[in-house]
Amino acid sequence: MNYNYRYRLKPTESQRETLYYHRDTCRQLYNHALYRFNQIPEDEGTVEQRVRKIRDELPDLKDWWDALTDVYSKVLQPTVMRIAKNINALGKLKEQGYKVGELRWKSPREFRSFTYNQSGFELDKKSGQTVLSLSKLADIPIQLHRALPEDVHKSDSSCAAHQKSPISEDATVKEVTLKKEKTGEWFAIFGVEMDTEPPAKPPLADIDPDGMVGIDVGILKYAHDTDGTAVESLDLLEERDRLEREQRKLSRKEYESNNWEKQRQTVAECHKQIKRKRRDFLHKLSAYYAREYDLVAVEDLDVKGMLESPGNSRNTASAAWNTFTDLLEYKCKREGTHFVEVDPEDTTKECASCGVKTDKPLWVREHSCPACGFEADRDANAAWNILSRGLTDLGVGHSEGTSSESPCDSDGLRKSLSDFRTPVETALPTGTAVVPAKRVVEAGSPICSRARSARSHGQRDLRSRTTLSERSEAQSASDHSSGQSPREDVSASRVG
Repeated sequence: MNYNYRYRLKPTESQRETLYYHRDTCRQLYNHALYRFNQIPEDEGTVEQRVRKIRDELPDLKDWWDALTDVYSKVLQPTVMRIAKNINALGKLKEQGYKVGELRWKSPREFRSFTYNQSGFELDKKSGQTVLSLSKLADIPIQLHRALPEDVHKSDSSCAAHQKSPISEDATVKEVTLKKEKTGEWFAIFGVEMDTEPPAKPPLADIDPDGMVGIDVGILKYAHDTDGTAVESLDLLEERDRLEREQRKLSRKEYESNNWEKQRQTVAECHKQIKRKRRDFLHKLSAYYAREYDLVAVEDLDVKGMLESPGNSRNTASAAWNTFTDLLEYKCKREGTHFVEVDPEDTTKECASCGVKTDKPLWVREHSCPACGFEADRDANAAWNILSRGLTDLGVGHSEGTSSESPCDSDGLRKSLSDFRTPVETALPTGTAVVPAKRVVEAGSPICSRARSARSHGQRDLRSRTTLSERSEAQSASDHSSGQSPREDVSASRVG
């Protein structure tokens, strides 16, 4: 599997100017290569072959373009090959129904990164600090906030980066991308290839009911799962208000003046803060589901169509459901967890007990089936349907409704879905505990303790689990007796 390790660079002013120079040289080379690519007839080969032909012209190009000799050769080659990657990306978008045009020349504002491929970079320790040594560029200080695979470092064991790195013989650092953000910050992104395969997914027949979860995403409650957990959406109201204020200030500045540029960076900082908080929340929530369960089912939403529809498009874009599902998918692959996306049609209307469809407006937040009398939260009903469809798609369950009896037993717990729609027991509680997004951000998980937090697939601890409401009540009593605040209680099962 491939992983990216992103670190903050702290260049000096002279190093920053050198970075700008190398980036702009790469931009001009990209535009020149695109011009040459458009001159080559399509019948002379595939896109990859035509781009490689331009790449092979680099030695001759250096004879009259002196600026290219200032840039490392393993930077120039990936710059030219970006044309093929961009064309392939446009082709994929076109297959998905998007209207795409042709590649255009990059302006300085659009071209923000360049890549050292395979060689020309290494971590070292100079003048008492860890630096990223880049061929023909500079030794730039780097902030290593987390471990990096070992083979990128020098053999000098005294290097701080070497000491901080874990032993990882199966990791290979393929490239380093230097990227300038709109805020003016520079980052180094290490592309790491791991030779080890992800853990094998457990057989579907061996997954116990507690290891399965269906997730329904929304606006007010970001995620509502079949385990009785509803996570509220992240509150970014203050950040959005500040962004709007700064944008109004920007509109009053003279375009491209010094004051305008300063205010533009301030607006970019606001965007960055919102983006980082949102991605931090989504990373932790997706990691929680990928690590805690053996099977995760979500909706395959048409977010593009939802954004094009009139009304509520801003909240839909802010929710970033596609980002959440993308993060969840790759983390499930990394953890050896089954991941399935299901058809979202009528998951809210359809009764999870008997399968009868009932139309309900958006403002109706409770599901009440007129056929079997099953009542539940609207989103909880949808989550159960998502899990049921996921099992059906995987060949575990079936979709026929077989019973119209009450979905709850005498203890108030929902009976197994096997009694109604699938042969797999789930024993889901009817009660829902709403968890603030702040809990996910601070503790890394909507639940502070879980038996499977350190589980390995197929060999996890099968201790009995209490419902979230019971855990919350017990935790609140414990915090009250000990005098601790909820923020102070961060367990060892933290999910990052």
